[in-house]
Amino acid sequence: MEISTPLTYVKGVGPARAKVLAEKGLATVEDLLAYAPFRYEDRTNVKRIAELAPGEVATVIAEVQSARLSGFQRRNLGMFEARFTDGSGHQLTAKWFHGGYLQNVIVAGDRIALYGKIEFDSYRGELQVLHPEFEILSEDSEQDASLHTGRIVPIYEAAGKITTRIFRNLIAFVLDNLPPLDDPIPPAILAPLKLPGRWTAVRSLHFPAEGSDLRLLNAFRSPAQYRLIFEEFFWLECGLALKRNRARLEPGIAFELNDRIRERIKQMLPFKPTGAQKRVLGEIARDMAQPHPMNRLLQGDVGSGKTLVAAEAAIIAIENGYQVAVLAPTEILATQHHAYFKSLLGKLDYVVAPLTGSQPAREKAQIKKLLAAGLARMVIGTHALLEQDVEFHRLGLAIVDEQHRFGVIQRLKLMKKGVHPDVLVMTATPIPRTLALTVYGDLDTSVIDELPPGRRPIRTSHVTEDRIEQVYSFLKRQVEAGRQAYIVYPVIEESETQAMKAAQKMHQHLSGIVFPDVAVGLLHGKLPSDEKDRVMESFKNGETKILVATTVIEVGVDVPNATVMVIEQAERFGLAQLHQLRGRVGRGGEQSYCILVTGKLNEAGQERIRTLKESSDGFYIAEMDLKLRGPGEFFGTKQSGLPALRIGNILRDRDVLELARNEALAFVNTPKDPEELRRAVDYIRNHWQRRYGLVQVG
Repeated sequence: MEISTPLTYVKGVGPARAKVLAEKGLATVEDLLAYAPFRYEDRTNVKRIAELAPGEVATVIAEVQSARLSGFQRRNLGMFEARFTDGSGHQLTAKWFHGGYLQNVIVAGDRIALYGKIEFDSYRGELQVLHPEFEILSEDSEQDASLHTGRIVPIYEAAGKITTRIFRNLIAFVLDNLPPLDDPIPPAILAPLKLPGRWTAVRSLHFPAEGSDLRLLNAFRSPAQYRLIFEEFFWLECGLALKRNRARLEPGIAFELNDRIRERIKQMLPFKPTGAQKRVLGEIARDMAQPHPMNRLLQGDVGSGKTLVAAEAAIIAIENGYQVAVLAPTEILATQHHAYFKSLLGKLDYVVAPLTGSQPAREKAQIKKLLAAGLARMVIGTHALLEQDVEFHRLGLAIVDEQHRFGVIQRLKLMKKGVHPDVLVMTATPIPRTLALTVYGDLDTSVIDELPPGRRPIRTSHVTEDRIEQVYSFLKRQVEAGRQAYIVYPVIEESETQAMKAAQKMHQHLSGIVFPDVAVGLLHGKLPSDEKDRVMESFKNGETKILVATTVIEVGVDVPNATVMVIEQAERFGLAQLHQLRGRVGRGGEQSYCILVTGKLNEAGQERIRTLKESSDGFYIAEMDLKLRGPGEFFGTKQSGLPALRIGNILRDRDVLELARNEALAFVNTPKDPEELRRAVDYIRNHWQRRYGLVQVG
């Protein structure tokens, strides 16, 4: 047996189980050994029934004497009760409420290991155990019992019919039959950190030694677990560092930044940039001047002025004779960007073109011709930009807005439209440091951490649905004072499964009954493109006073006169999304308000609302959102760049991630032994794609 042996050929697996394991991402012996237990139980206190005392937690190995279900059998609501004996002359009763599912699992004659808290049933005058953990033992009782009881036992997440007990048997078999594993991490890194070797760590991960600290194990901080978490992050960060270094070696465009270009930028600027904008533009300009491609992430909170910085970068590219492409996730955002860039760059007589999926075919064909001929200097579009027949005369700068809405592959597709163009990735969702290190670790980062002067903090309040009339009264007063407002809903259409206030239905209610003498508009994702433009234009011009919308207005919409954001069913949104929506107001000099309307809140909902009321710091809010929802859900869409970690957890293990990153950067950038680095590169090349699900390191 080798580490690369397919699981199909491991005793006890076979084709059927191999298929189930493959769906879990477990294809080889190495994958199986990386399948970490999610918790551990101390089953060292093994006792005979006669030795048990009420109040103690113990393991008992006994035979089922009888088993029955009483109560509401039809809906599995009854109580399943089994009586056990072990030849010590005493009996133990085990009970499971709602235990109908156990009728065909636990049957008379089975030999079972029970683990739980022993209690005294005063009604019957006997010992009992409620809802014990249990495992049915096989014929080979001694060996089986020693693996599953009398020790600290690993508990694995089941895969179909492959139970934790089957996983334990398979892993024990593999560890007994596999030669010791080589350690891919150099000793010079392990020794100062006092980390155990890989083979020792893997064995201890699955079967901890006698006397191991159960609290450390369940906190994933035993020496073995720590080492394997470190290893996972170390190779991830090495791969990202190598990828970043490789990109820096590629030939790119060395853009010139001279006085003439600086003067053109000044001509374009609508106002004096903030200190943070100037600093970030300096970082971008220095990158663009290098003879290799820029790969930079531009983070900035809602309303911090990222788009203006992007426009400045675009002028550098255009004045050097290149074209610029801006990729946006939605047509509304693409339209907003097109209008904004056109208003800025139109002053300099650049042709700025839109390209979206819903444009008429003839219009699209004309724009594609302009791009191919180099006459359109800048194009702003959606996924339509990635189509095969979109060709550039000379693409020099690719800007990807709201990068988390796209996959890494789409970013690469746009880059391939030019010859090593510079890439600027923008996001208004502040990325917590732990995510930035894993998802965007191959990019250099710039942060705009300052809002334009004159912005006043937005007052955020929370009301329950039964007080909505008060909210409407407040809206009316704001409109009468010459202001505008948004009302946002989480869904568009009423459905039988969700008895929700839908945007269309509420638009009729608000425009017809609540605000009959106020112009109320409606905006959602299913409107035709020209209709969306017309609705937004009417709101921007101040003709529409209240805009009822879905989350299509989450990013890119800028109406300084809008001072109120009402978010209905706010409990249905993530924190980062609520913060984005709140950022649609507060863009003028007047006091702005965000009103969160909710139904009854659970604990997580209350925490979300409290965080938003107390803070306007996007990075703090993003950290809290990550904690509450976890990395997979953080972006609201499946982030294809998120690494598939097996034992590491970027929330629990952020301290290990920081350590691993520092060690990886030192190892890759200042290697003590070039031969060790070469071996490491080979190891990463063989493991990167399968292990982390990221684009190949090269």
